[in-house]
Parts: sequence; C-alpha cells; structure tokens
Amino acid sequence: MIKGELLETLQEAAHIQRWNDHLRPHNFVELDKQAHKMVLAYVIGKYEEKERGAQINWCKLIEGGIFEFLQRIVLTDIKPPIFHKLMQESGEELNYWVLDQLSNTLKPVAGDFKENFKSYLLNNDFSFEKKILRASHYLASEWEFNIIYKYNEHLYGIDETKTKIENELEDHFDLIGVQKLGLRKKSYNFIDLVGQLRFQKRWAHSPRVPETSVLGHMLIVAIFAYLISLELSACNKRKYNNFFIGLFHDLPEVMTRDIISPVKRSVKGLDSLIKDIEERQLEERIYPLLPRNWHSEIKYFLDNEFTNKVLIQNEVEHVSTDQLVRYYNQDEFSPADGELIKVCDELAAYIEASLSISHGITSKPLEEARKSLYYKYQKQTFAGIDLTTLFDYFHYKS
Repeated sequence: MIKGELLETLQEAAHIQRWNDHLRPHNFVELDKQAHKMVLAYVIGKYEEKERGAQINWCKLIEGGIFEFLQRIVLTDIKPPIFHKLMQESGEELNYWVLDQLSNTLKPVAGDFKENFKSYLLNNDFSFEKKILRASHYLASEWEFNIIYKYNEHLYGIDETKTKIENELEDHFDLIGVQKLGLRKKSYNFIDLVGQLRFQKRWAHSPRVPETSVLGHMLIVAIFAYLISLELSACNKRKYNNFFIGLFHDLPEVMTRDIISPVKRSVKGLDSLIKDIEERQLEERIYPLLPRNWHSEIKYFLDNEFTNKVLIQNEVEHVSTDQLVRYYNQDEFSPADGELIKVCDELAAYIEASLSISHGITSKPLEEARKSLYYKYQKQTFAGIDLTTLFDYFHYKS
C-alpha cells in the first residue's frame, strides 16, 4: 500500500523555486512546471499517435514523467545547467543515490513501481516516450523563460540560456507536436491557456504554506489516481484514463476560476448552473484549440469526471465501482474510476490543509476542511483499499 511519505514527498515540489536567481513576476515552482510538462506530453503524444500512427506506451510515458519528477525533487538544490552537466558525467552515481533516498518510500507501491523506477533511471536507452518527455520538459521551460526574459535581458548569460533552450527544441523538431506548437497557433494557445492555471491559487481566500496552484493540484490528483490504480491492478487503459482525468479535472477553472464548495452549495441549483457554464466555456473556448479527433476523449475525461464510466459499443455507461472491477477492467471498455478521482481530489485538499496547519499557518476554512475530510474517510475503503492510513499519516503530523 502507498505510504504517506510518498504523497508528502510529491508535495515538496510546491516549495522548490525555479528561476530564483532571476527577476520573476511570478514565483515559478517545480510542481507547476511538472504539471505543465505532463499536459505537453499528452499533446505531443496525441499528435504522434493520431497523425503518424505511432505506437506509444502511455503507461511508460506516465510513469516516466512521475520518475523524472521524483528525481528532480531529490536533486532539488542543483541548478539546471549544473544538473545536466553532472548527469552527463556522473549520472549513474547520482541516480543510485536518488534510488537509495527513495527506496523505502517506493517499496510498498504496487505494480513493480520501484523496479520500474530503477530501470528507468539506470537504463541508457532513449525510448520514444523519453523523447516526448524531454521535448515536453524544454517546452515547459521555454514557456516560463518567455515570461521572465524581458525582465532579465540585462543579466549576464541570459542569452546563452535562451540559445540552449532553443537548441534543445530544435533537436526535437522531428516530433510533429513540437512543430505544431512552434507555429504559436491553436495548440500553443491551449498550452498557454493551461499555463494560466499556474497563476490561480488554491484556497485563495485563506493564507497557506506551501501555496499551490490549480495546475499543480491537478498533477497531484493525477499521480495519486495512478498510484492507487496500480493497487487496484487496473488495466492499462484504466490507468491511462485515471491519470489524465486527474490531470485535466479542473481544466474548466481556467474560465471560471476556483469557486469554493461552500459558495457552490450556498444557493440551490447553483452547482449545476456553474457546471453548465463550464461546459459551454469548454465548447466555445477550449475544444476549438485542439484537433477535432481528440474532442471525444477530452469530453470523456471531463464529462461527469467524478462518475465511474465505461464505453460499451462507443456509448458511455455509468457503473458502480464493484461492476467496474468485476466486469469492465479491460482495455476494450476504456474504464475510468471517476469516484476514485473524487477521493484523490479530496485527499489532495486534505493534505494541502494539513501541511499548512503543520507549518503553523492556519485559518477557519483550513481547520474545517481538514476536520470534515478526516472524519469522512475514517474507516472507509475504496475497492478494498483502506484509506485510513493515508489520512492518519497527515492527521498526526499536524
């Protein structure tokens, strides 16, 4: 079973500052960069899959993204240029040290996760999935750099950094997604729109440490959903769906902002009205930025995102968790654990509140959320998985 230490480690990325030796109009953090990177990986992967018929191992790509994220958290204090130089010259020794640091934390995770992590770090083969992740990494960095460049044009070495990023992107120009994004048209506008979720803070009405963005929260939910999917022995399509539903579940908030639950519940029917507005905004503002043959999948991710569903003869059917586990845990049904995404969403919120309280920064909303979510999930299981230990871990830390 997943340990609380692993979930806490993922949250550490919200503390890791990026470009902190540059003048910044916004505090860029590693968590947001990694979230943006995985959205880019989806876009680039989809272009390769849909327009070139490429065979992509999506679970390998997702796990590779998580592995690179964990590696960066452990090696947080090394500046990117030095990090890449050290990896070139002493990569194996550094990776063994990373493995040692995370060994006990990753050991309980199902699905040979720890062994896959070791293989990913130590295997020098440059797979197609790694290539997509590397291109996504540099595109996410470029997006940040384009914002800070005009504030730092006078700094020594800034143009060298610009050239390095541009050169790395040129090395990945054989990927059609990189070419499309390079046009700075529709697909890039989607990436730009998603990037705005970096600037929307969670719990905006309450002081909190660490501050987290809506985009960073989306990645945390996605990773939680993937890790629990491993515990459930989910089929590959189910793991894929659960990860990307988690990654996109708050996408409509780029249009509506984060409307807190008490406001949604304050007036009868307001929640459904907000949902209708979000759906119209998706149809009018977001779907047109993506290729038409992606729309059905994005809609599958976002429509009733907290409801279990399967595809039967291309029709969406809502099912119980028990039915999904018993009858539909096969790729052909494209199963999705919407109820699990809801659990992960609330677990992430609970951790956000608990960590802030443990840092001595609290408020009435944080205290109330922490208390209500803790008692909601006490002695509760999901598909046979006991959730109590995860909630207890953070309860007793704060």
